[in-house]
Amino acid sequence: LQFSISNQYKMSDDDFPMSEDDFSFADDGGSDEFDFDAMGDEDYGYEFENEDSDGVEDLEVQISNCYYTSKGIIEEEPQEALQGFKQLLDMEPEKGEWGFKALKQIIKLELALKKYDNMLKSYKTLLTYIRSAVSRNVSEKAITNLIEKVSGAGVDFDLLKKFYDMTLDALLDIKNDRFWFKTKLKVGKLYSDREQYDELEQIISELKEWCKTDDGTNDMKKGTQLLEICALEIQMYTSQKNNKKLREVYEKSLDVHSGIPHPRIMAVIRECGGKMHMEEEAWEEAQKDFFEAFKNYDEAGSVEEYNV
Repeated sequence: LQFSISNQYKMSDDDFPMSEDDFSFADDGGSDEFDFDAMGDEDYGYEFENEDSDGVEDLEVQISNCYYTSKGIIEEEPQEALQGFKQLLDMEPEKGEWGFKALKQIIKLELALKKYDNMLKSYKTLLTYIRSAVSRNVSEKAITNLIEKVSGAGVDFDLLKKFYDMTLDALLDIKNDRFWFKTKLKVGKLYSDREQYDELEQIISELKEWCKTDDGTNDMKKGTQLLEICALEIQMYTSQKNNKKLREVYEKSLDVHSGIPHPRIMAVIRECGGKMHMEEEAWEEAQKDFFEAFKNYDEAGSVEEYNV
């Protein structure tokens, strides 16, 4: 069979370029290799993952899972929970928030299980975290909570004192003066409750020294702290029935105007002042002080107001 092609469909050489030049690219003077950088930043659907980053994320997930798994079995399996939290410490590449949280749980568990020596060791480790591993607010809140836990557990006073001493040393080391003062004041209240007045006087002396300026005068910028010391000192002299010293400190406390104390502090000062005035049979002054004490206890929301 023969086929004929009409002139309508015939192509000439002019219609179909066959020369080599027609397929060449303009010479830009560069290399003949393809330039991938010239493609720009378009996203072609390929993703490159950092294997090291994945490893860190995986470890973080493992650590968090270990923490919450251990926390979930504290009530039913305290020993297993304790081991889980200790395992977390081994997993932690460096001191951080997870380790700090785990140590808090470890200390509480060892307190509940009466493993007091281990508890002190764990607390010593936790105190190394407060330098840089966690924020100051987080560390202060945790330490306050742990002190309250240990204080309320009915432990031996010597053990509680060790707990406080370790805390005070750590706070001095990181120069957290404000929290050191608050903690030292709590130690003073412990001695006051136990009527250990020699030890209490030493605490009061240290607290007063903290409130002085370089020239040895009271730093009136620390008026609130001065009033807290006065309240502690007034309680001591009230218990000792030392009215001479009581009046001296009481009058000094009324001259401190730079501080903004918690209303409970002023309530204690006024209550003890009222008792002092009663001893002196100064009934009108006693009535004024008791009324001020009642108002401050009421403002503080303290049940002690009903004892005035």
